[in-house]
Amino acid sequence: MSTFDVIVIGSGPGGYVAAIRAAQLGMKTALIEKYSKMGGTCLNVGCIPSKSLLDSSHHYENALHNFANHGIVVEGDIKLDLEQMMSRKSSVVEQTTKGLEYLMDKNKVTVFNGLGSFVNSNTIQIKSEVKTETIEGKHIIIATGSKPTKLPFADFDGERIISSTEALKLKEVPKHLVIVGGGVIGLELGQVYSRLGAKVTVIEYQDRIIPNMDASLSKELTKVFKKSGVKINTSHKVTSIDRNGESVIVSAENKKGENVKFEGDYCLISIGRSAYTNGLNLDNAGLLSDKYGRIEVDKNLKTNVSNIYAIGDVVKGVMLAHKAEEEGVYVAEFISGQRPHIDYNLIPGVVYTWPEVASVGKTEEDLKDANKNYKVGQFPMRALGRSRASSDLDGFVKILADSQSDEILGVHMIGARCADLISEAVVAMEYKATAEDIARISHAHPTFSEAIKEAAMAATENRAIHI
Repeated sequence: MSTFDVIVIGSGPGGYVAAIRAAQLGMKTALIEKYSKMGGTCLNVGCIPSKSLLDSSHHYENALHNFANHGIVVEGDIKLDLEQMMSRKSSVVEQTTKGLEYLMDKNKVTVFNGLGSFVNSNTIQIKSEVKTETIEGKHIIIATGSKPTKLPFADFDGERIISSTEALKLKEVPKHLVIVGGGVIGLELGQVYSRLGAKVTVIEYQDRIIPNMDASLSKELTKVFKKSGVKINTSHKVTSIDRNGESVIVSAENKKGENVKFEGDYCLISIGRSAYTNGLNLDNAGLLSDKYGRIEVDKNLKTNVSNIYAIGDVVKGVMLAHKAEEEGVYVAEFISGQRPHIDYNLIPGVVYTWPEVASVGKTEEDLKDANKNYKVGQFPMRALGRSRASSDLDGFVKILADSQSDEILGVHMIGARCADLISEAVVAMEYKATAEDIARISHAHPTFSEAIKEAAMAATENRAIHI
C-alpha cells in the first residue's frame, strides 16, 4: 500500500492548491479526483466557462449595439454562432485543466483518478472503472466542493429545468429563460443569454437581488438589468415548477399573497449550492457533519478527527474559489507546523456581470445592525474621464469608514473592472488603512481606480474633487 504525508480528496481550487502547497513544503502528497479532468466545479462547470461566455456575449452585444458609436462599421448582418461560442468556452476549460496536469507533474504530486472513500481515518479506497486500490495518509484534506441545490418540489431534468451546469452548454438560445434565484450564478448566466437575444425573467425570494451584498449595489444592478430588458421579480416565493413539452411553467406567490405564473422554454434553478460528500463514507472515519451536510471543522479547519481537515464549499462559509484556495494554503502550512492566517472578513465577493459588482468587509446593513458609528464616501463612475472614454458610466464606489478612527470598514463598488479594483480595498483593509490613507495616495489618471481615491476623499471631510 502506498503511503503519503498528505492525501487531498478533490481537485477543485481548494484541493489542487492544498496539494501544491503541501508538496512545496516537502510533504509527499497525493491528489484524488473522481472525474477524468481536474479542476472541480470552478474550472469545468463554474468560474472559468461562465466567464468565457460572459466575455464572448459581451463582445457580441458590443458588436450589435456599441461599435457604431466608436466609429466601427461592420458590413452586413452580425450573426451569432452559438456552437463556436461554446466551442471556444470548452477550449478555454481544456487549456486550464491541462495546466493543472502540468502543475501536478512539476510539483511531484501523485494523482489518482477514481472515487475516494474512507476505509478508516488514515486509509482511502480509490475506485475507478478499471481498478480499485487503497492508499494511506498521515493527514487527509477533504476538498470535495459543492453541487447545485435542488428545490424539494422540482428536480433538474437536464433538458428544460436546468442547473448552471446545463446552462453552460445549451445548444440554442432560449426564447424565454426563467431564472429562479437572483444571486451571482443566476444573474451572470441571465446576462449571457439576455445579450444573445433571450427574454430573461429573474424570480428572487428575498426583497432584492444579490441579497448578501450591500443594498446600494443591489439597487444599482437592478436598474442596469431593467434598462437592458431583464425582468426582476423580488419577494416572490416559487411554489411549483412544471414542464409541459418544451414549455416550463413556474408558479410563485408574490408579496401580496397573489399567485402568479411565468412561462418559458427553459428554467434555470440557481438558488445556491450544497456541500457534496456523496460516496466519501464519512462514518467510516468517524467524521461529523451539520444539518446542511457540511463537515464540521474548528478554527484551523480541523475536523473532529485530529488528522483530517476539510476546506472550501464542503465547510461553513462563503462558497468562493479564492476562499477555498486560501484555506488550502492554510491547512498545508498548518500541517507543516507554520501558523498561517485568514481574515474571513477580507474575502472579497464579485459578481461578473457588466458592470461588475465587488465588495469586501462590512455592509451598511451590518454596521447598522451592530450600532456602529460610521461615515460614507461615495463617488459615481460617470464622473471619471476614463469612464466617459469607454462609455462605461454606470456604477459607483462606496467606502464605509469608522467615524472616530477613520479605519476603512467596508468597500462596495459597481462599475467597469470592479472585479480587479476591489483588490486595492482588500490590501488597504488588511493593513488597517484609513480613508485618509487612500485619499493621500496617487492614483494614475485616467483610470477607473480614481473612483476609489475620490470615494475615500468623500469619506474624509467630504472633499471629493470631481463631484
